[in-house]
Formats: sequence, C-alpha cells, structure tokens
Amino acid sequence: MSFQPPKGTDDVLAPESESWRAALRQWESWAERYGYPLVLIPVIESTDLFERGVGNTTEVVTKQMYTFTDQGGRSVTLRPEGTAGVVRAFLNSGHQGPWKAAYSGPFFRYERPQAGRRRQFFQVGVEYMDVESPEADAEVIELGFRYLTDIGVPELELTINSLGDSECRPVFVDELRSYLRAKESELTDSSAELIDKNPLRVLDSKADGPKLVDHPRMIDHLCDSCTEHHETVKRLLAELEVPYVEDDGLVRGLDYYTRTAFEYVGRALDAAQNAVGGGGRYDGLAEAIGGRRAPGVGFALGVDRIMLSVGQEIDTPLDAYLVSETGPADALIAASSLRRDGLRVDFDTEGRSVKAQFRTASRAGAPVVLVWRGDGQPVDIQTRDGRAERPLEEVSSWFRTAR
Repeated sequence: MSFQPPKGTDDVLAPESESWRAALRQWESWAERYGYPLVLIPVIESTDLFERGVGNTTEVVTKQMYTFTDQGGRSVTLRPEGTAGVVRAFLNSGHQGPWKAAYSGPFFRYERPQAGRRRQFFQVGVEYMDVESPEADAEVIELGFRYLTDIGVPELELTINSLGDSECRPVFVDELRSYLRAKESELTDSSAELIDKNPLRVLDSKADGPKLVDHPRMIDHLCDSCTEHHETVKRLLAELEVPYVEDDGLVRGLDYYTRTAFEYVGRALDAAQNAVGGGGRYDGLAEAIGGRRAPGVGFALGVDRIMLSVGQEIDTPLDAYLVSETGPADALIAASSLRRDGLRVDFDTEGRSVKAQFRTASRAGAPVVLVWRGDGQPVDIQTRDGRAERPLEEVSSWFRTAR
C-alpha cells in the first residue's frame, strides 16, 4: 500500500509542526484575552444543517461537501465550515443572552488541491451569539486583526463591507440581477446560472467578479438602520486603531451573512489565495436552521494559509537537552524533575555515547545542553556563551535568571 496521505491532505511533522503549535498557542492566548471560551463541536453533522444554514445554492453545498449515508441511514457531512455547527450547539445548550465561543480544528471541502487550498484544512474562529450591537462586530474584527498582526502576517489588510438586511437587500438584489442579465454574455456558465438563483455569488466569483467593476453597490441601498450600524462599526475600528479598506464587492462565500462582512487579506500571498480569514454578521442563521432568533457575528481564520503567509519560522521546542554520563535511567529521573519545574527537556533513552548525545542535542537545536554526571554531582550547563555549574534543584532557577 501507499503511505501517501489522501490527495489534498497533508502530514504536518516536526519541525514544521512546531510553527503550527506556536500559532495555535498564540490563538488560544488571544481568544482568552477577549473572553471567548473553547467549544468542541462534532466533525460530522447532519447534512441538513449546512444545506439550510450555509445555503443550497452555494458552491460549498453544491460541489464541495463530503456527504455520505451512515449505517443508520442518515445523511451526514464532514463539516465544511464552523459557524453553523457552533450556532447549532448554542441553540442546543438552551442558553439565553450573549454567548461567546472559540473553536479550532480540521474542516473538509472537496476542492482542486493547491497551495493554501486543501481538502482537509485547519481553522480557528470565534462566534459571538445573541448580540446585535456594532460594538460586538468591532470587538470580533479587532480580535482577528490583533492575532494576525501578532503572528506576523505580512502586508495584512482588513477589508469591510455591509450586505444590508432583509429590508434593504432585496431592492439591491433586483438591481444587481438586472445588471448581470445585461452582462450575461460576458460571464462564465456557472455565474450565468446564478443570476436568478443567487446573484450575490457572482460578485464572489474569482473568474467574473473582477470584470464587474461598475456593478451596483449595496452600500448605496442600505436602509437607515443598516447605514447607522455600518458607520458605527467603521468609527469604532478607527477608535481602536484598526486600519481598514472598504470593498463594495466583498460578499463572502456563504449565504448567511447580513450587514457587516469583512476579510483579512495577506497581500504578500498570490492574489487567488490571499484571504487568510474573514467573517461577518449572520442575524438570520439560527432561524434558518430551525431555531429561535439569535443574531450573531464571528470569523474563521485559515491556519494553512497563515502558515503559508508567515513562512515556517521554526523555534526549537526545547529549553535544553540533557546529556547523561550515567545512562538513560538516571537521565529519565533528572529530566522528570526539570519538566515538573516547567522546563522543556529531552534526552536519549537508548544509552548512546556522550558524543552521540551531543550530536542529537545539536540536531534538535537545543540552546542549552545539561550534562548530567550522576546523583549528587552538579549539572554542567553549557550554552553558546559559556558554562556554569548548578545542583539539579537549582537548574530551573538558573533558567529563570538567564531568561
């Protein structure tokens, strides 16, 4: 048999995986700072959840979902996105009032594999439920921006738009549909088919969207309440010192968005794959999947694309490598003591020579080598800048001082 993973999926191994670990660690830190507790949702959901929530005319539902019938005869789908599942979990919890959630994990879409677009991909995200205020939008947008800035996405740009609501959007959609009919001969077949079904999706088309520079703008059709909401979001972002660019062609790829829509773009990436994440407000999603009204706002960030954007800046996962002159059993006990003190320490379990252990320490990129001579003997601490000796019980405090 072949040991290659399925097409469009990847093994992420050390040392590359250490960059992923660092990125996910930073994500958890930022989510905690903003008060978003972790939620864990199933990898498989009822197919109906995505057909009703994401939209049965979207490319995600019509072409990209991994759907199958389980042994109980139920149609289930590997989750292609996170928001619908989190909203379902919120409704299932019975919670009333504002509710925050952060999530991370693998998602699945059947796409043509290429750099930054995989069939199994990894996302992190947040959802803020049962809130309607523009302040909630601004907080969510800022969280994503701060995380992506902290992790070092080069040439990061935030784009925003308003998609209106059920009051003002229908007028815009009618005007857009008329505009697209006049342009139909210039469109691809897939976009032409969407004119009657879902004309907003045409603006999201990579092939046709750039051609439609003179399309009607939703911003010109916003009702008073949507205009006020959008202007407040922009004002708050300015006060938070979060720079943004308005993009009247931004509609995102899913049907549930209302009012605020936004995208984080890494301009250093190839233009076709430069969105590292995005989101928006989805005030009707909970009702669309059969629940009560529960407006919300959130985003998802693609870790695969973030890694592609920032490169693999590998930091060693170790504080030190322990070289033992007395064998692996003694090294295990000494390493355990240091690990319980919070240090990241590795050692050789195979009883190799001291010289071989030093070679392993070098390959591991350990900044410090601890030479263990035996119980009761001081530990020889070797760094690039010099050496020191300390009893085992004082090694951890030496690290704290050295840092």
